[in-house]
Amino acid sequence: MSPPVAPRGAVGRLAGALLAGLLLAACSSLPPTPPPARDSLHDFALEARFALRVNQPDAAPQTAGGRLSWEHRAGNNRILIANPLGIGIAEIDTTPALSRLRTTDGTVRESADADELMEAATGERLPVLRLPAWLLGRGDATSLIERDDQQRPTRLAEAGWQIDYAYDDTAADALPARVTLRRADAIELRLRIEEWREIP
Repeated sequence: MSPPVAPRGAVGRLAGALLAGLLLAACSSLPPTPPPARDSLHDFALEARFALRVNQPDAAPQTAGGRLSWEHRAGNNRILIANPLGIGIAEIDTTPALSRLRTTDGTVRESADADELMEAATGERLPVLRLPAWLLGRGDATSLIERDDQQRPTRLAEAGWQIDYAYDDTAADALPARVTLRRADAIELRLRIEEWREIP
């Protein structure tokens, strides 16, 4: 006796399910996307952990830490600040003309000074608009940049700030995995960058 023939719709669904399974298996075996090259990177997104330490005269140091998501595109920035558990605390959007801060309590503040909004979010004025270039080891005409044997930036000094870089990768065009920003003995911001992504 011949086996029963499945309806055409059932065969199509089964074939589709098998094809989807094969595609998923192929995707899962693909190698991870390599990080972008530092010198050619312009627009980017990153995920990082941060630790902020502020020293004040005649007072104990103030410390804070958490997670940072940063998207830099066409001169604009979107910065999400979260506590160590990943719960959002504040979001800052910057443009060359106007910046906006949103906090979890629903407060929205706007200012032409992005650093002022960063101060409202973290308690300290941090150079928001310079940070994308500094993260990549790029300075302005006044900067002093030290490099290692592979010509990767290891230290940058600009506008009273010192930025130090460390790498997990030995490639000459690797992106930094750890960035430490200091202003004299007053502020230290440490970033442990977990992921870099290029934005096309």
